[in-house]
Amino acid sequence: MNPAIAFPALSPEVFSITLWGFEFALRWYALAYIAGLLIAWRILVVLMRRPVLWGGQAPMQPAAVEDLLTAVVIGVVLGGRLGFVLFYQPGYYLAHPLEIVKVWQGGMAFHGGLLGVVVAGLWFCRRHAVSPLRLADAFALATPAGLMLGRIANFINAELWGRPTTLPWGVIFPGPEAQNCPGVIGPCARHPSQLYEAGLEGLLLGLVLVVLLRRGALLAPGRLLGTFLAGYGAARFFVEFFRQADAQYITPDNPLGHVIGVAGYGLSMGQMLSLPMLAAGLWFLWRAR
Repeated sequence: MNPAIAFPALSPEVFSITLWGFEFALRWYALAYIAGLLIAWRILVVLMRRPVLWGGQAPMQPAAVEDLLTAVVIGVVLGGRLGFVLFYQPGYYLAHPLEIVKVWQGGMAFHGGLLGVVVAGLWFCRRHAVSPLRLADAFALATPAGLMLGRIANFINAELWGRPTTLPWGVIFPGPEAQNCPGVIGPCARHPSQLYEAGLEGLLLGLVLVVLLRRGALLAPGRLLGTFLAGYGAARFFVEFFRQADAQYITPDNPLGHVIGVAGYGLSMGQMLSLPMLAAGLWFLWRAR
């Protein structure tokens, strides 16, 4: 048996209480979203209070960040949920439309949430006469912390695990689906791909953006945005080589769940959605030179 790490005894719920016959629970996944949004709000306020970072004038007043946060919350929830429904499980949700609103059960797509934030941000910028590109730079700096917390919550939920591995840091995730590893005798260890993403998309990308901020990146509109888009796209594309594809894409002839490709080589849905982000990020970086 290859060395592996047993999944720790973690509950998806922070706590649960029962009142008047109804059970209320706070899940780590929901707490990650709340904490990520609050951290983003604080970062945006700090940036808007330091006009020197922007060359003399911040794109908006700090007090307006609260209105912006309201629009962003709506964009994240609606975009993330609809993105998951349309990109990953359209057949299931067409057959069970009432399940779409059950966001507390999980099922959010980052790429969909990003589109939701773009729409909300553009609406806010048009209404308040704010530069979309400069606001997008601020968003780029405020996002990685939430991404890191979200991926850690995915790990706690024992979901979105990776492909089978014999590496010593492989994790034995609970549940019959995680243990369904053809050709593996005994417990099946998998890549902790959630933690790979937390480290690359959250911690590392966030540190890179902070370094660029200290070097005056906000003086070149689009530089932080381009770095974020290209960095996330590249990190997600890389981690997809270790992340288990969604079940609806896996067949006996396509065990890796590629949505495009031949002879065992191809791209997953996550990689397909990350390529436009990578291309857009490189374009914004070129534009910001």
